Amino acid sequence: MNRADLYKLMAWLSPSYPVGAFTYSHGLEWLVEERSITDASDLVNWIGFLVQHGSGRNDSILFSATYAATKVQDMPALHRIAALAFSLTASRARALETLSQGDALARVTKDTWQSSTLKQLHEDGCETVAYPVAVAITACDHGIDVAPAMDAYIHGFVANLVSAGVRLIPLGHTDGQKAMIALKTSVEDASRNALGMTLDDLGSSAFLADIAAMKHETQYTRLFRT
Repeated sequence: MNRADLYKLMAWLSPSYPVGAFTYSHGLEWLVEERSITDASDLVNWIGFLVQHGSGRNDSILFSATYAATKVQDMPALHRIAALAFSLTASRARALETLSQGDALARVTKDTWQSSTLKQLHEDGCETVAYPVAVAITACDHGIDVAPAMDAYIHGFVANLVSAGVRLIPLGHTDGQKAMIALKTSVEDASRNALGMTLDDLGSSAFLADIAAMKHETQYTRLFRT
């Protein structure tokens, strides 16, 4: 991977890219309030499960399928994947999280770094694109290999949740970094496994995470949008 490609990934998945990732907790805020997650160990276990068995895993599979379809410019397949990504959201909050970030990334990218496929999707009437779909299309359009792009996407997913946990539980920044170290293997395994999967492998057993996202919608006091 060359330095130019690395720079692009770092830019697109950094906190400075205006997708509003910092405003979402993925249901974590409710889990902290009702004391299901109280320390760094709980946080690592929860995020690791999401990456291996829940929404993080599904996002990875969607990312892989999107990249493959973009590479051969299979626009009908991309439309189907975009619709599937939307239908997989288990709650209004989860839909808000992935679609708002995806739409923001698509809009900003089309005005700055450019993505011909995102532009074509929009012109074809696909106005809503989930976050992993938007990132995968952008990476493929810029000729970045799928493996490092996938690694960067999943790392960003994990890092954002760790950051939310540091603020909510709360944890110190040292514990936050220890959590990132503990999740390294989960990120690597999820990325490697997703590259060998298809859309038929989509599915989740992280039911509590889905319930948490639903409960967050009516939580009395909230710092995060989800």
